[in-house]
Amino acid sequence: MIAMQGLLSWTPFLTSLLALLLVSPIIIYLLKSKNHGLPPAPPAIPVIGHLHLLKPPMHRTLHDLTTRYGPLIHLRLGSSLSIATGSVDMAREVLKNHDTSFSERPSTVAARQFAYETAGFAFAPYGEYWRFVKRLCMSELLGPRTLEQLRPIRQSEVAFLLRSLLEKSKVSETVNLSKELIKLTNNIITRMVASSTAGNEADVSRRVVKQVAEVMGTFNVEDYISFLRGLDIQGLNKKIREVHRNFDNLLEGFITAKEKSRNMVGDRGPGEAKETPVKDLLDILLDVAGDPKAEVKITRENIKGFILDIFTAGTDSSASTIEWTLSELINHPKIMQKLREEIDQVVGKDRVVGEADVPNLPYLNAVIKEIMRIHPAAPIAYRISTKETIIGGYTIPANTTVAVNLYSTGRDPKYWVDPDEFRPERFFKESNANLDVKGLHYQLIPFGSGRRVCPGIGFALQVVPAALAALVQCFEWKIDEGTANENGKVDMEEGDGGLVSYRAKPLVVVPIPRLDPFLLN
Repeated sequence: MIAMQGLLSWTPFLTSLLALLLVSPIIIYLLKSKNHGLPPAPPAIPVIGHLHLLKPPMHRTLHDLTTRYGPLIHLRLGSSLSIATGSVDMAREVLKNHDTSFSERPSTVAARQFAYETAGFAFAPYGEYWRFVKRLCMSELLGPRTLEQLRPIRQSEVAFLLRSLLEKSKVSETVNLSKELIKLTNNIITRMVASSTAGNEADVSRRVVKQVAEVMGTFNVEDYISFLRGLDIQGLNKKIREVHRNFDNLLEGFITAKEKSRNMVGDRGPGEAKETPVKDLLDILLDVAGDPKAEVKITRENIKGFILDIFTAGTDSSASTIEWTLSELINHPKIMQKLREEIDQVVGKDRVVGEADVPNLPYLNAVIKEIMRIHPAAPIAYRISTKETIIGGYTIPANTTVAVNLYSTGRDPKYWVDPDEFRPERFFKESNANLDVKGLHYQLIPFGSGRRVCPGIGFALQVVPAALAALVQCFEWKIDEGTANENGKVDMEEGDGGLVSYRAKPLVVVPIPRLDPFLLN
């Protein structure tokens, strides 16, 4: 189910495949499809099960199905069994009460390729290596000290974006802000990983990250119908290998250049000055790999797998969150004005807001929480059951894929009043005042929860609020007439997407400067 978002464009192929499968022994499927204590399900078709029901965007389709059939449903996808949650209570059951039973993530053809089988972190089996890298993430790689040391990188990239927008505003030029935000987050991650955007590395990384998201989000029949595995009848596996090869070449370039620069520092003579530069993520990983006392030996493939995880998880999701937030603010001018007034009051107009200001901007934080509730960047958290487990009174067999729909938890009417409305003020009410997004409050878990909670929470909560606040503080935003909807507002339709929730149309706007003089940090 992890890659079902591409199913809509796959319909002609599905029709042809049905004809082929009708000659297969349907009786096998019928024997497997007996529902022994499973939660309810929509009507199924022999052999393909519920594949015909799944249309992108997947989180909306699952939300509609769980709204109709219950907060916990089962779906048969070819020969695979999946469970989908549609409520806060069911999400809590999976991610908290039975976290040990759902400690693995499903492994698709694409996931295995991009994770170097099990060398990466995101899809690594729960065990000694996964626990070691998780601790390394929280204490070193994405810990508070490293994020603070790399803050100048993030500030300089935000300043670069603001300068670019200012130049375009002078001639009232329209800006594809969706593209600019992807460039921002990708440049930040590239420099945090390797302290560089030299040559065309940043452009190449943006291109291959987009390709990875596309192939990861494309339906692959081999993941669900076992006797077709290895045949590559869609030609998708060939594309996966090609994209992986391109990304691997990029990563090899990063690592080789870093090794060379580290050797040059080590070769300096005793009379030469030795600077102590801030370590980037590659420095930290190579230090661990070369440490003979390390608890777990880190290989070159482990390093590449982890860096690939950072790029794919951090680039699109952070950019998408900023993009959705600005879209909602433009469509809600009173909320935009209230946010601007807070920034002007706390920060003033003689400098640009920065990361250090974010804790002192409660309305900004409420806006971010609200956007993560209504537009979670990665709207589905996938798990695999490692043993038979009882959820909501139903028996969930081992090796079952579970899709925890974060889109549904953020819209559960039991916990949210008018859940489809964009209302940051809801977080100033007593019942919601203490909610955060770090995985402890199951009505608001945009980063997931439990053992597999996203380790990049700290990074996202540094980048997203500060960049958004700067865009709100520095510019007014005029909607491009060619991309507005019939009401003259920003079109909020979601795209078919992949693993991240994208807008169907790019956010195209005209920036109008607010600050005079326009001072950058």
